[in-house]
Amino acid sequence: MKREKEETSIRRRCPARSHYEAVIKSICPVWDIFNSMEELVLSSITTSAVRCFSTTSPASSWLVPKMAEKSKSTKGRPHMATGGSSRGTTVVWGDYGLRMVDHDRRMPASSLKIGYEAIQRRLRGMNYKLYPRISANIGVYTSGNEMRMGKGKGKFDYWAARVGVSRVIFELKGDIHEKVAREAFRLAAHKMPGMYEFVKKGDPPVVGITKLKDGVTLESLKRPRRAVPLNSKPAAKSEPAPP
Repeated sequence: MKREKEETSIRRRCPARSHYEAVIKSICPVWDIFNSMEELVLSSITTSAVRCFSTTSPASSWLVPKMAEKSKSTKGRPHMATGGSSRGTTVVWGDYGLRMVDHDRRMPASSLKIGYEAIQRRLRGMNYKLYPRISANIGVYTSGNEMRMGKGKGKFDYWAARVGVSRVIFELKGDIHEKVAREAFRLAAHKMPGMYEFVKKGDPPVVGITKLKDGVTLESLKRPRRAVPLNSKPAAKSEPAPP
């Protein structure tokens, strides 16, 4: 009853609309069927079935961790593969890579971002994919100048990454010439701390600072004592000089 009164009031206020509906009903006999179907669909949709959020997880950043630290991280040292592991020293996803060669260090996220943007700037307009192999997940805390000892680690300053020696930092894949990739990695290396080298997919892995090539194997490095080369004369024993 209330709905009929509302429709009557609408027709009185909008006579053109009531005339339009009458014309449509005369032309399309299935008008009532469409209305009933629309009401059925609207009634089936409930507020509980409407999803007001996305199930897709947001893209995580390699420069900022997804979750904050529960406790302040210590300064620490980068991991050294003393057991003969060569993980992270070869190109896995791309065709070319940038590898650190001098020594391990703690690199701030700002330096990694500058190197990443330098590669993007050089390869602008090209078809490529750039993969960062490390992530800045270590918090660095600093205290003010002239602060006496015993006042704690200080406040959070920036995020950093512990990079071991011979670790691949960036990988590049795409329709790019090798000379162009070398130039892009050279520009990035000049903007980041440390010394780097250009590597390609298929290059031998590195254990510490020793490359597994030219007959050097992992088994030979694990031996407690190096084998004496063939056709080599033993060192002469020192004898006292004659009187």
